[in-house]
Amino acid sequence: MIATPQPLTEITQEALRLLYRELGLVNTIRFLNQFTTGFGNYTEERRVLLEDQTPDEVFAELRIYQAKRVPRQEDIHPAQGV
Repeated sequence: MIATPQPLTEITQEALRLLYRELGLVNTIRFLNQFTTGFGNYTEERRVLLEDQTPDEVFAELRIYQAKRVPRQEDIHPAQGV
């Protein structure tokens, strides 16, 4: 049997419908976010952002942030089997 290939846009639409039906909206979005490539040059941005700070200063800021941060539900009760 020879299958006629569908246009990629149709395959994508069907795949999104299946994901949404089986996983729900939130989990479909979470799944798709794994495959985003982002943008910009992280290495250059990090260098500019941190060029005037010592590692000790960066870690001190991180500790302050962590002390103020309210944990998310998944931080307190991680999903099982992941």
